[in-house]
Amino acid sequence: MNQEGPSLEHLLRRLAETPSDFLAEPWTRSGRGNVHVHAVVGDVLACHECGMPPGESWIPDGSGPSVRTAGVALLICWLLADPELIRAKPAGPALIALLTDGAAELAGQNAAAKYCTDPERREELVRFALGRLGFRPAGETVAQATDRLTALSSIERNRVLIASRKAEERARAIREALARKAAQESADKYTRE
Repeated sequence: MNQEGPSLEHLLRRLAETPSDFLAEPWTRSGRGNVHVHAVVGDVLACHECGMPPGESWIPDGSGPSVRTAGVALLICWLLADPELIRAKPAGPALIALLTDGAAELAGQNAAAKYCTDPERREELVRFALGRLGFRPAGETVAQATDRLTALSSIERNRVLIASRKAEERARAIREALARKAAQESADKYTRE
């Protein structure tokens, strides 16, 4: 996030105005769907003067998670096709990581359509994408951009919920162990008397 990127408002508006083609069901190996995500990814990477990595096809196998990931990757492609982002020249490896790992992370939280219709999820996607590309929204400091992304992040919120559940389970196990120990000590004391 060290480099200033495009305006947040501009990218939010672009995402809000996503054409329906980018929200259509991705084509799968089984022949379902009608949008060939691998072709769209190839076109977007070409716009960024970044070749398609070998072995990456972006064709979902038809299972729910892979279709959701392809749908989010398609939405990210629409965002990356913005002329301001193309002019910003993000690094090729960062683009590919955003379209693969980043799309999978986001798809694990919400379906692609939610990132267009819900204002908070829309801002999350834009900030997530900018951050993964090494940019922050124009006019924001690194601290401001980081704080806002953390506040919006459904990925971070899920991580915190899991950590708090684990901490509660650990605390409950300790309380139960202490109660057993106290009961055992009480029983030992009773038998000695």
